[in-house]
Amino acid sequence: MNDLGDAHLRTLTLRFMALLAADVQDQLAWLGERELETESVVEEGELLCRVCEGLTESGVFEPRNLRDLQAIGRRLGEIGPARRAGLWANALATDPAWDDMRPVARRFLRTTLGDWRQPLPRLARPHPGGH
Repeated sequence: MNDLGDAHLRTLTLRFMALLAADVQDQLAWLGERELETESVVEEGELLCRVCEGLTESGVFEPRNLRDLQAIGRRLGEIGPARRAGLWANALATDPAWDDMRPVARRFLRTTLGDWRQPLPRLARPHPGGH
């Protein structure tokens, strides 16, 4: 992968981890009225965690960071199909897996950036006339 692609994937990973590390109230506020499917969140996280293995090999992340990313990837993989159904806002309130990932995501951000408190990513605006 090229440096620009690596940097972009690093940024996506850090933004996703900031979202996972946030307190549940902040996660829910970030969601607002948006209806984000749990399955989408799980799949995005699993993909980023897998890609980070290659990023670690190319020096973008440290091996100690990879351990936390792998732990989060495993935890996401344990969320079965029934628990992936529905809105992420509901899952945040009912599925303890999200609480389990929070301290790991915080540790990842502390070791990577020095502090787990990071700005939450901006959501893309819906396209006019889109769904």
